[in-house]
Amino acid sequence: MISAAADTQEEHFSQPVGEPTSLTDLPKTVRPVRSNPNRKKVLFVTSELADLVKTGGLGDVSAALPRAMAQLHDVRVLIPGYPQVLDSDNPIHIIGELGGHAALPPCKIGRMDLKDGLVIYVLICPELYEREGTPYGANNGRDWPDNHIRFARLGLAAADIAANLAQIHWCPDLVHAHDWPAGLAPAYMHWRGSRTPTLFTIHNLAYQGVASLASCPELGIPEHALQQEGMEFYGKLSFLKAGMAYSSHITTVSATYAREITTPEFGCGLDGFLSSKTQQGLLSGIPNGIDESWESSTDPHLTHPFNIGDWEGKALNAAHVRNLFGLHDSTGPLFAVVSRLVYQKGLDLTEAVTNFIVESGGQIAIIGRGEPEEEQAMRALALRFPGHVGVRIGFNETDARRMFAGSDFLLMPSRYEPCGLSQMYAQRFGSLPVARNTGGLADTIEDGVTGFLFDESTIESYEAALRRAFKVFAFPGLLNAMRCRAMAAPFNWCQAVEPYAELYEQLVAKALGKSVK
Repeated sequence: MISAAADTQEEHFSQPVGEPTSLTDLPKTVRPVRSNPNRKKVLFVTSELADLVKTGGLGDVSAALPRAMAQLHDVRVLIPGYPQVLDSDNPIHIIGELGGHAALPPCKIGRMDLKDGLVIYVLICPELYEREGTPYGANNGRDWPDNHIRFARLGLAAADIAANLAQIHWCPDLVHAHDWPAGLAPAYMHWRGSRTPTLFTIHNLAYQGVASLASCPELGIPEHALQQEGMEFYGKLSFLKAGMAYSSHITTVSATYAREITTPEFGCGLDGFLSSKTQQGLLSGIPNGIDESWESSTDPHLTHPFNIGDWEGKALNAAHVRNLFGLHDSTGPLFAVVSRLVYQKGLDLTEAVTNFIVESGGQIAIIGRGEPEEEQAMRALALRFPGHVGVRIGFNETDARRMFAGSDFLLMPSRYEPCGLSQMYAQRFGSLPVARNTGGLADTIEDGVTGFLFDESTIESYEAALRRAFKVFAFPGLLNAMRCRAMAAPFNWCQAVEPYAELYEQLVAKALGKSVK
């Protein structure tokens, strides 16, 4: 529901073993987040928010980090007014209007207050956002042809709010833009000469928001932006590069990925640009976390909540998953795939090792959606191994959580993984990841202790890790010790909040010409 009211209160147009012997040294609960007497006003700019609309991990982060930050800073979220947002059960009050610019139409700003107090600013522009499909394209998987207009409008709205042009009685001290859809927020602010600092977070470098140079007049992009140090990218425009080029600082979502993207293998054509940012001290890696709902003993999604050590409860969840996916009763290991079905995730490698898994006594349950070719490949896999491989195309939060809870192992043979959340979810529910040693997977999985890592994107390397997993499964004492270590791993958001909070304070202080201790 949308109403008019005064606010008196403060994928894309881009293509992209050590053995634990004791449980006495399990990680302790992370320390509570400090309170902050010097709260800053921070505007999160994002194309997804898990409460309302989500296609991947960006939606989870956009929902969790502002909430985790609430004690320290006043973080509010700006998101386009998709149908999923407008049709939610949360009232929206119109609090401001913004004029157009070049081919970007005027729009309205609505305010939505979620039940836990998180403030959402909704960019209401029916001709751009009120369409059936995902945030990025139609239900047939094709991108919207005017995505450059749609997300330039989002970036410009953030710049307008930062300039107090919206008159919404709240003006940010800092703008935190996320991934290519928000890439033009720091750019428009820079081109206007704004002194408000900006932070830009890369969630996946492979999705860059590339548009034609012919779009410059439509987007109101100045000629001086079309240079190597601006947003020009091999004869085109890159929204992602704009965010990196014009922000005060860049972060990405794990320390390993921050190093990887400065190399040709992972840099997607931007490794030289990013290496320069690193040398200037303008690029850092801060890992994502998971919210407190990921608790096996209290999660209402689970058919049988269970505590660390309650392996009978975990087995009951496994029985439910086998039934849900049409798998035979089995005493062998249950492997899960909970993933976007895209090339990045290495699904072809899982397809190649499926025969080995099944012949060794394992079963696989797969859930996800993505590229049509990958979806069809997974359906074909289930047909080849009836009763041993089950596939559900689509995504359902309840089923996914039950898969993490019921599975013994999670398969994540990603070719690259900026951070990854699934491996953290799985560990929290006692499922040990079998994953490629890259990006955030390398940072969050302790090989042979909380999961299994392999180095090369090859069948041989992957299969070697699977052999280790099968060997551990044959020894319940070792398997359960690894489960205990995995479930106790400290992945809550509070460990990521402090670095972000300190970075916010540093950027604001620097913009004001002050120093921070």
